[in-house]
Amino acid sequence: QLQASGGGSVQAGGSLRLSCAASGRTFSSYALGWFRQAPGKEREFVASISRSGGGTYYADSVKGRFTISRDNAKNTVYLQMNSLKPEDTAVYYCAASNQYYFGSYYTQLREYEYWGQGTLVTVSS
Repeated sequence: QLQASGGGSVQAGGSLRLSCAASGRTFSSYALGWFRQAPGKEREFVASISRSGGGTYYADSVKGRFTISRDNAKNTVYLQMNSLKPEDTAVYYCAASNQYYFGSYYTQLREYEYWGQGTLVTVSS
C-alpha cells in the first residue's frame, strides 16, 4: 500500500516536497516512480528511481527542477519539486514495481503494479 502526501498550493517559483510511504518489508525490492495527471489530460511520467536509489530518470519537462530520492530504511520515496510552474499543476501519484524490465527506465504506467491515491499540487502564476 502506498500513501502519498505533501501536495498543496504554491506560487510559481516555489517548492514542494512530496512523500510516499509504503507498507511492507520488501520496499527495497521495488522500483519506484512518480506520475502526474493534469485536468483533462492523460497520466504522464515524471521521475523514477532504481531499487538501490543509485539510478534516477526524469521527464524532460522536470529535469533540473525535480529530484526523486528514496529512503529504504523508512520505506519512503520523495519528490522534491523546485522552481514550480503553473503547468506543473496536477494530481501526483507514486507507483511501485516489483517486476524486472531490463534496460527500462520505468517510464510506462504498465510497468507498475501498485499505485498511491494521489496528492494535488496547484501552482498559481
